Amino acid sequence: MKIAVMGGTGLIGSQVVDVLHAAGHEAVPHSLSTGVDLLTGRGLAAALEGAATVVNLTNSPTFDEASHDFFRRTMDHLLDAAEQAGVGHAVILSIVGADRVPALAYYRAKVLQEDILKAGPVPYSIVRATQFFEFVDAVLSWTADEDTVRLPSTPLQPMASADVARAVAEVAVGAPLQGTREVAGADVFPLDELGRITLKARGDERTVTTDEDAGMFAAVEGDAIIAGDGAVIAPTRYRDWLVV
Repeated sequence: MKIAVMGGTGLIGSQVVDVLHAAGHEAVPHSLSTGVDLLTGRGLAAALEGAATVVNLTNSPTFDEASHDFFRRTMDHLLDAAEQAGVGHAVILSIVGADRVPALAYYRAKVLQEDILKAGPVPYSIVRATQFFEFVDAVLSWTADEDTVRLPSTPLQPMASADVARAVAEVAVGAPLQGTREVAGADVFPLDELGRITLKARGDERTVTTDEDAGMFAAVEGDAIIAGDGAVIAPTRYRDWLVV
């Protein structure tokens, strides 16, 4: 099966390509570096020629209101080109609980991306994943100084990017879901505790202070970004991943 992977040179995309190749599929990575620009549509027609499935893993360069325009334009171009090319399946990666955190502009933008796909002309699948293990360092950096990291106690259910990639690849080679599959990590952590676990494992002597108003995840209420019943639970545990 030929599968076009938009954003195929990024963290998730490159791993999706590797998983698909290992399974015997013709997975072709596309990105700005390969001459494909979803914002303008440049290179899309050629990239989708002969593809049975397109996986869109491109991401907005910002988390603010500008992300809405990014997802609107890129999805409109992608779906128009996919319909013209006769692509039979379009897959995107979204976020568990995105529709339950309206206070975050980026989460609203991901819901917009989902809605455009659902209303579009191409059979579709949406994979919603929880936060990546690899994202934890960035989260800690947002509210840190030399001595202290301030974090809310927001519950997170993080997972390894490798597990996300496998989940996306599995959906990409199957029939369109015409719906959403949730994937999540094996364990739920309060974010402040996750910070303490991370710093201790790395020998970082900074202190984590619980601050319910600190950082992006302070806008998340309750268990909004925890996977629901029926989610696929990934095998990799955070503490094991930290020590590898």
